[in-house]
Amino acid sequence: MRLYVYEHCPFCVKARMIFGLKNIPVEIKVLLNDDEKTPISMVGKKMVPILQKADGGFMPESMDIVHYIDKSDGKPLLTGPLNASIAAWLRQVSEYTGRLLLPRFAAAPLEEFSTPEARKYFSDKKQAASGSFAEHLQHSEGLVKKISQDLRALDKLIIEPNAVNGELSEDDINLWPLLRSLSIVQGIDWPSRVQAYRDNMAKQTQVNLFTRLAS
Repeated sequence: MRLYVYEHCPFCVKARMIFGLKNIPVEIKVLLNDDEKTPISMVGKKMVPILQKADGGFMPESMDIVHYIDKSDGKPLLTGPLNASIAAWLRQVSEYTGRLLLPRFAAAPLEEFSTPEARKYFSDKKQAASGSFAEHLQHSEGLVKKISQDLRALDKLIIEPNAVNGELSEDDINLWPLLRSLSIVQGIDWPSRVQAYRDNMAKQTQVNLFTRLAS
């Protein structure tokens, strides 16, 4: 199987997580961000992740891929209970985390931005939708303080470092990609339980953090 992704994309991370958690081999193929032709030829629109299944067929949509792989061996892992407070926390921070993350992704040495054209494509699209990266960066100090405060609230919700609710569930698939994304931001105050969870899930899922790129 082959999984088409962007390195920065949290939806792609969701799909990558289930392969790592179940230790199922998959070839990771990073597309250039301005490559519209390849995904359109597979699923009819520019999007990732896309899974090329063993039978050669293509499957888009991160959670469809997660469910397909989790159930593929008849031994699903994501059987734990959900906590509505995790979803509420994610909704709350989604109102501003893009302003922290998008400018840093755009400047990072990621494979999907390995040509100037691909990097410009991303920057132009995202700034048109979310505003000036330069302006967002000017507000970084306040945004870093805000996410540090919100992470302290999350700290109280984490039950175990290997599963946010104590048993692996879809809450892990939804939560950890954001924490992984936030590892690209310098200066965040990571509470101990959040950091332990963030780092342990990186090992479990076999998806690297961005700490080496943090800016």
